This record gives sequence, C-alpha cells and structure tokens, in this order.
Amino acid sequence: MADERSYEAAVARVEEIIRRLDSGEAGLRETLGLVREGRDLVEYCAGELEAVSRGLEELKLEKLVARLEAERTASEVGARPGTEPGGREGNR
Repeated sequence: MADERSYEAAVARVEEIIRRLDSGEAGLRETLGLVREGRDLVEYCAGELEAVSRGLEELKLEKLVARLEAERTASEVGARPGTEPGGREGNR
C-alpha cells in the first residue's frame, strides 16, 4: 500500500483480504502474504484510532479547562470585597 494511507482505504483493503482468505482460493504463499499485509493494516488502523482517541481526550480536557476558568472568573466577579472566591472571608 502507498505511503499515503487513509484509515478508510486500509479498512477496505482488510475487508478485501478477508474475502480472499474466506474464498479458500488463495495458495499457501499468497495466504501468508495476505495475512502479513492484513496484520500491518490492522496495526496501522489501531494506531490511527488511538491517535483520534487522544485527540478527543485533549479536546475534552480543553473544554473542561475553559469551563472551569469561566466558572472561576464568574465567581471572582461575584465575590464581595474582602472575600475569597466562593464567599469565604479572606485573611486581612
């Protein structure tokens, strides 16, 4: 497969390989080659899925940080002079 793989193309090729193996028409050497290619493609797909999962986790963390910062800013704006955010008396 070319260097510029896509997840979708890799999945499609794995499906082709499975169909060929299931047909029972592949010889021993072809079967070995198909299994090796399939293994490489599955590893590639797993890596792609892991990268997407990490990206989603980073987005969730960024959203959480933004929400917490917004809540902190809102509580600081609403705090009375001489109090800490959350309404507790500060040390003076």
